Amino acid sequence: MPEKERIIEYKKDEELTVIWKPDTCIHSANCVKGLAHVFKPSERRWIQTENASTEELMNTIDTCPSGALSYKVKGHASESLEIKNQDVMDLEVLKDGPLKISGEVKVKHSDGREEVREKATFLCRCGQSSNKPYCDGAHSKTGFKE
Repeated sequence: MPEKERIIEYKKDEELTVIWKPDTCIHSANCVKGLAHVFKPSERRWIQTENASTEELMNTIDTCPSGALSYKVKGHASESLEIKNQDVMDLEVLKDGPLKISGEVKVKHSDGREEVREKATFLCRCGQSSNKPYCDGAHSKTGFKE
């Protein structure tokens, strides 16, 4: 039986809900760099929505390369949750890092389960990820070069 995707929601108010998918996160730290007073990985409630405006949160979340962070505004999902129809996907080999696929990707796993990844998908090239086929940032710890 396929595992259910973990999704954690953080409400700011009646207007905004921040959505985090921990298994999708590649730890780019764009969120922390953008709003360090909101995104605090070392704290128990690591997203503290009350420390920023709705606009600041939305702008920072929109920089998330993996789509692990997204938001809903009055029931409308952010762009990273919307499925886009594309005839062409972009594949980029990141220096000393993963393969980046931009656009919607349907992933068929060896155990038969399928999932649709939106916005961007980062695939492991170093072989060290504990979340294969996805990158978990292990390449930076192992010194992967290529």
